[in-house]
Amino acid sequence: MDYLEITGPTKLHGNVKISGAKNAALPLIAMTLLANNTVKIGNMPSVVDIKTLLKLIENLGGTFSFKDENTVEINTCCLTNTKATYEIVKTMRASILVLGPLLSRFGHCEVSLPGGCAIGQRPIDLHLKALEQMGAKITIHAGYVQAEAPDGLKGAHIIFDKITVTGTANVIMAAALAKGKTTITNAAREPEVVQLCEVLKNSGVSIEGIGTAELAIYGTDRRLVDIDPFDVIPDRIEAGTYLCAAGISDSTVTLENVRPDHLEAVTGKLEEMGFTFDITENTMTIHPTDTIKSVNIVTQEYPGFPTDMQAQFLALATQAHGTSTIEERLFENRFMHVSELQRLGADIKLSGHTATVIGPSQLSGTDVMATDLRASSAMVIAANIAEGVTQVHRIYHLDRGYENLEKKLGDLGAKIERLRE
Repeated sequence: MDYLEITGPTKLHGNVKISGAKNAALPLIAMTLLANNTVKIGNMPSVVDIKTLLKLIENLGGTFSFKDENTVEINTCCLTNTKATYEIVKTMRASILVLGPLLSRFGHCEVSLPGGCAIGQRPIDLHLKALEQMGAKITIHAGYVQAEAPDGLKGAHIIFDKITVTGTANVIMAAALAKGKTTITNAAREPEVVQLCEVLKNSGVSIEGIGTAELAIYGTDRRLVDIDPFDVIPDRIEAGTYLCAAGISDSTVTLENVRPDHLEAVTGKLEEMGFTFDITENTMTIHPTDTIKSVNIVTQEYPGFPTDMQAQFLALATQAHGTSTIEERLFENRFMHVSELQRLGADIKLSGHTATVIGPSQLSGTDVMATDLRASSAMVIAANIAEGVTQVHRIYHLDRGYENLEKKLGDLGAKIERLRE
């Protein structure tokens, strides 16, 4: 098993190119199940989660081929199977995204229940309830969602009790081939959902309200769509991670291939902490501050502060002067990295869903363990300023969502090496 060995403290400098967004790429890959043609997708991040979903597409009878490391062509015209097996789905919960498009296209499918998740419960009941409103008959048998809609799905008014990103994406894809108009109230507004809508709209599916909490989708009544080539949007979470890595190490770093408008909640908090920025249409340069100020953060759905940046800011707050608080409102078990940061010397107190950080703390290198995808990046950020050697174990979490992280950080000047246990 691989681990990262990081020697600190180290300042960073230079430019880093941000990869395509994993969380946007996953529903876009699932969306190819609605296509009548071979779909070419550029700026595809080379991470484990992408390879997992592509393997699922292949298991369904589709094909894919990489034209280069970050450009893939996917063809689902001749699918032979509508069952997403547990062997694939158990490794990545986002596999549930094939449920909507498979059901809408074929009128039947079986998709394994996703199982557990390290950061807490992420139930799919909202997905299933919405599909039932669209006319599907759904049963759960032997760990599989069995969905039937032999006459196709029909438009309906879906009101989500709570905002769900994957649920919104699933219903959008189901509605694209449904008969009639589907309205989604309390829809997720994340950039990943916006891009899914924009690609489908450019492919001939009429969608109104893109970027708002109220979407209207006019289905094609099971007619497949032709999808033009497109590029995945830049990864706002990866971008935010490098901003935190620069901030904590008192460094000037420039991000390339970035969407500053997707990062306003993150940069707003960084500005509160004293950092300054030079921003263009697709670059951001963060400059250090003489004194990192404490900050109070509450995670919320987009356009609020993203839960996927909570761990990285927790690491950054260890170097802020004063008391910072971070309240996690979206997932009940997303502070597992606190004990690992404490091992490095951080002064953090955890009470329920709120972490209180007293800084600045002198961090010292030691062995730590990654507990989930974003927690692993927080360990790396903290290790880069810790005195001595830190070994970050279980980095298979990191590989799920960060492309070439150790190379990118190494190019910025970090002393980081991937080794085998």
